[in-house]
Amino acid sequence: MTEIHPFAPRFEHAFTISIELSKPYWIKPSARGDTRAAIYAASGKVEGPRLNGTVVPMSGGDFPLSRDNGVIDFDARYLLEADDGAIIYLQNCGYRWAKNDEIAARMSANQDVGFDDYYMRVTPRFDAPAGPHEWMSRHVFVGVAEKVPGANRIHYFVVL
Repeated sequence: MTEIHPFAPRFEHAFTISIELSKPYWIKPSARGDTRAAIYAASGKVEGPRLNGTVVPMSGGDFPLSRDNGVIDFDARYLLEADDGAIIYLQNCGYRWAKNDEIAARMSANQDVGFDDYYMRVTPRFDAPAGPHEWMSRHVFVGVAEKVPGANRIHYFVVL
């Protein structure tokens, strides 16, 4: 029997963000030799037990760095609008990598792949206004992401 450490974190699903993405703009290779992209958050929905709303269209996006080893290093920033009108800033940092070259090629071609075929996780930070959403600015979150053709779906869990 595996013993649970007394300080092991507990996770609670807070919400899911489904993001429709713009076409990517590439700098390849950049002057540093890596590949950089700019992909804007065209639209999206926020749905869950702790937050509902929308992604503010074209309020930001992701500027991923694609490394030679196949790891994509995310740096995404955009705005959410809660159903009550509150504007919330989101910054996601994280990584995506495919389990093999064939899956990586399919993902690059924007084709559907199985969730177990890749790793895609983010560590978000939120800047929310005082009031009912300020809990987001006081907790650590982990995001488990799905890559779907033309979009990302990220399931956010608050660490308790």
